[in-house]
Amino acid sequence: MESTEQKMNAIKGGEFLIRETHPHEIFTPEEWTEEHRMIAQMCKDFIATEVEPKLEEIDAMEEGLMERLLDKSGELGLLGLSVPEEFGGMGVDFKTSMLAAEALGNGHSFSVAYGAHTGIGTLPLLYYGTQAQKEKYASKLATGEWKASYCLTEPSAGSDANSGKTCAKLTDDGKHYVLNGQKMWITNGGFADLMTVFAKIDDDDNLTAFLVEAKSEGISLNPEEKKMGIKGSSTRQVFYNNVKVPAENLLGDRQDGFKIAVNILNIGRAKLGGGVMGGCKGAIIESVKYANEREQFGRSISKYGAIRHKLAEQCIRTFACESAVYRVSQNIDDAIQSLVEGGMDKEQATLKGIEQFAPECAILKVYGSDVLDYVVDEGVQIHGGMGYSAETRIEKCYRDARINRIFEGTNEINRLLLVGMLLKRAMKGELDLMGPAMAVGNELMSIPDFGNEDDSMFGKVHKYVRNFKKAVLMVAGSAAQKLAQTLEKEQEILENIADMVISVYIAESTLLRVQKMVDVRGESACQEQIDMLRVLVYDLADQVNKWGKDALNAFAEEDELRMMLMGLKRFTKHGPFNAKEARQRIANRLIQENDYCY
Repeated sequence: MESTEQKMNAIKGGEFLIRETHPHEIFTPEEWTEEHRMIAQMCKDFIATEVEPKLEEIDAMEEGLMERLLDKSGELGLLGLSVPEEFGGMGVDFKTSMLAAEALGNGHSFSVAYGAHTGIGTLPLLYYGTQAQKEKYASKLATGEWKASYCLTEPSAGSDANSGKTCAKLTDDGKHYVLNGQKMWITNGGFADLMTVFAKIDDDDNLTAFLVEAKSEGISLNPEEKKMGIKGSSTRQVFYNNVKVPAENLLGDRQDGFKIAVNILNIGRAKLGGGVMGGCKGAIIESVKYANEREQFGRSISKYGAIRHKLAEQCIRTFACESAVYRVSQNIDDAIQSLVEGGMDKEQATLKGIEQFAPECAILKVYGSDVLDYVVDEGVQIHGGMGYSAETRIEKCYRDARINRIFEGTNEINRLLLVGMLLKRAMKGELDLMGPAMAVGNELMSIPDFGNEDDSMFGKVHKYVRNFKKAVLMVAGSAAQKLAQTLEKEQEILENIADMVISVYIAESTLLRVQKMVDVRGESACQEQIDMLRVLVYDLADQVNKWGKDALNAFAEEDELRMMLMGLKRFTKHGPFNAKEARQRIANRLIQENDYCY
C-alpha cells in the first residue's frame, strides 16, 4: 500500500525536468502479470490469424472486410477494453489499454481502424457523455455492433482546429440542431455508425461537440481517398447538409468542443506512442530474419558490421521508446487513482490524469513516430532492392508508418505544444522551472565541483542525464527571459528546446528501466540492455549539444553567448565509450534469437 506521503509526492506532468526519479517509482514492461501477457498474446494472435493473411485484401479495400475484422475483434472483447463493465466492456486501466495498442500495432491498416474506433471514436462518449448517451451507444461500440469515427478536421482547419466552419443552429422548437459543413480525412468514415462531430453554434467563439448517427438524412460521403499508405483504412470526406441532430445528442457543454478535442487528442498521442512500438518490433523481426537469410559474398549479411549497426540501432530506439511509454502509462494510472480516491468520478479523473501528463503524451507521439520511421527506413535498407518491392512486408511497413508523424497533430505542432505547455505551467506556478534555471545560471558562474562523485556506471549515466536537464533549463530559461512574449513565434528555437526535452525524458526513462532490471536480475543478465542505455546516452550527448547551440546562437550574443556555450559544453560532455562494440553485442543477441528479444 502506498503511504499518504508517497501519494503527495507523486510526480506531476513535466516535473521530470526538475526532479530526480528513482527506479522503484516507475513501471517497466518486465513487470507485466500473467493476465497482462494473456491479453497481449490474444491481440498478437488476432493479428497473426485474422489480419496478416488478409493484408492484400485489406489494402484492396475488399468490401465489408474491415467491418468484419472489427466485428471479430469485438467478439473477443478487444473493442471494449476501456469501456466500463456496466456498458459491456472490460474497464481495464490505462497501461493495459496501452499494452493492447502495442500488441495490435503491427496490424497496418487494421491498427488504424481499431485505434480510431476505440480511441477518438469511443472515448469522447465515455468521458463527456451523459448517462443516457452512454446507455444508448456505449455497449454498441464496445461490441462492434456500431463503429465510430471522429470528425474534426476541415479543408481550412487542420492544426488550427478551432477555426472550423461547420456550423449548427438550434431549431425554433429547441428539439434539434441543424448541422451544415464539411469534414475531411475522417478515419472509418466509410462505415462508421456514430460520428463525434465538432461545429460552432451560431456565432460562438469555440466548437461544440455532437453525437451524430451516420444514417441521419443529409449526410453524404466522398469516395475513399487514395493514400500513400494505410490503404485499407477507410478515409473519406463527410458532408453535412441540413442534418438534424437531436438536442440531447449535444456532447458535453456548449463551446466545450475544443477542450474535448484537445483532451481526446492527448490520449490519441499517448496511444500512438504505444501502437508504433508494435510496428517497430514487427519491422525489426522482418529485418533480422531477412539479414540472416540473405547471403552476399558467401555469408549472410547479418555477419557484416554495417548491417549489425542498423539492427542494433533499431533495437536501441525501440527499447528506449518502450521504456518511456510504460513509465508515462503508470504515471497516468497513478494520477487517475489518486483523483478517484479524492472523490472525483472515474471519467473526470481519467481526463484530469491524462491532461496532467499532456507534455509526456506529446513526447511519446513525437519520439515514437520518429523511431518507427527510422526503424522501417533502415528495414528497407537492410532488405536492399527487395525492400523496394511490394512483395515484401517491409515495403508495406515503410509506407504505412509515414502517417504517424502527421496523425494526432503533426510532430512539428506537438514540439511547439510541448514547450508551450511547460512554460505555461511555469507561469501559472504549477511547475517551478525558473528556480532551477536560475540555479543552473549560478552554477555557470562557479567552479565545477568534482568531489564525492559516484564513479559507477549508473552513477556516471545519472550524472549525464542530470546535466542534460541543466542544459535544457539553461537554454529554455534564457530564451524565455530574453525573448519573453516573442518566444512563441520563434518556432525553430522552440523545436530545438523540445528536442532537448524529449531527449532528457527518453534517456532518463531508459536509465531507470535498465537500473531496475539490474536490481532484479543482476548486471550479467542485462548486458545488452546496459549497452543500449549507454549507446543511447552517448549519442544523445552530442545531439543535445547541437540543439542547444542552435537555439543559443539564435538569440544570445557576445559574452552571454560565450558563457552559455561553455556551460552547454560542460553539460553535454561525455567520456570515451566504444559504441561500436556495444552495438555488436546487441546485434549478436538479436541475430542469434532471429527475433526481437528485448
